[in-house]
Amino acid sequence: MHSPGAAVPVPEPPESFDLGASEETLAKIRDWLPVYGDFFRVYSPRRRVYSYVVNDPEAVKRVLLTNHRNYVKGVGTDQISILLGRGIMTSSGDDWQRQRRMLQPAFHRRVLSGFGGAIAQTNEEYASRWDAVARHGVPLNVTEAASELTLDINLRAIFGDDLALIRERFGANPFSIVHTEADRDLRFAYRIRSLGTILQELIDRRRANPQEKRVDFFEMALEAEDKETGERMSDRQLIDELITLVVAGHETTASALTWTWYLLGRHPEIQEELAASTLGLPALSTLGLEGLEGWAVGQQVIKESLRLCPPGWMIARRTVAPDVLHGVALAAATDVFISPYFLHRHPAHWQDPERFDPSRFAPAAEAARHRFVYIPFGVGPRHCIGEALATFEMATHLAVMSRRFRLTPVSDETPRIEARINYRLRSDLSMWIEPR
Repeated sequence: MHSPGAAVPVPEPPESFDLGASEETLAKIRDWLPVYGDFFRVYSPRRRVYSYVVNDPEAVKRVLLTNHRNYVKGVGTDQISILLGRGIMTSSGDDWQRQRRMLQPAFHRRVLSGFGGAIAQTNEEYASRWDAVARHGVPLNVTEAASELTLDINLRAIFGDDLALIRERFGANPFSIVHTEADRDLRFAYRIRSLGTILQELIDRRRANPQEKRVDFFEMALEAEDKETGERMSDRQLIDELITLVVAGHETTASALTWTWYLLGRHPEIQEELAASTLGLPALSTLGLEGLEGWAVGQQVIKESLRLCPPGWMIARRTVAPDVLHGVALAAATDVFISPYFLHRHPAHWQDPERFDPSRFAPAAEAARHRFVYIPFGVGPRHCIGEALATFEMATHLAVMSRRFRLTPVSDETPRIEARINYRLRSDLSMWIEPR
């Protein structure tokens, strides 16, 4: 099989397969990379075109940065759109640029620093719950605990005082389905989209009471203006962005924290080093975003965890116009797949890549590596807008919990993986917990 216009022969497996259509994609790419190299193509019988797998950092740089305008969101975007609408994660072109410009100020470091107290306080509250679990001598469901914690933090940051109003109005937290419902199917999408009614009620209430100024993501999105036109978001756009913040902002961070504890549990010496390093930290109330970014051991643990287990394990792009990538001519509307999961394990750039070793992210080691072999949040203009907030949450959590508790595995069994929209554990992770 040969595609028209190919500048050089492109390796391809003999079988056809719809990349990105099922969780078999990870296993297929794992089998094919050692055989066909860093740039190969696979024929998609459903789409009746070739899709290209890119695992070369220079080609990744071209797709995500230097020629990013020629690459829009690809396979899987329609599925995510059913869940999140046309928010910043799924939109493209002028619509995306406008939404990104309007939302970017809400993720400024000064704004994120203002959420530090709430993030620390929430972790302290959950530390009391973890302490109760430890006293009862039962395992901690880390997956559930991380999910509940991150959802709580995100909802407080997004809705502020309205969170209490939501609970009072509906007798519970309707957004809790993000935490309690594991399947991301059409039923879940319907239930999430139905929350738009609640969000519309909150929008109307805030618009009717402009004197009640709040400091939360909701208010910043509500007041955001396009600097070029002076326009604000429509209610539909605002609802889509709020749902995106709730769902996407929660799931990736919760998964990352679960994987971090899994790795720390299997490397107790690193967990002990992490705990010891927290003793030199000042109070979190005074440490803040900048202080936690300077916490070398904690940051290295987070980065190494995201290297091995990036929640966003696959990036799909589609060419707008023809391009030449890795010496190969690609036609317009060609699907390109980049996997941080495999890029982070590239044996030419990572020594003993399957080993959990946070020291890989010591300053000298980072400086010596190619910039585009580590992209857990993507890279370029479309990199994750919530990167700084996610790492702030993770660092705060590890600083609070690792100094108080020691977590050890309940089982030595290799966990089963689910690689769909996110890379996560198929079953909940349970660990023994004991106070330090």
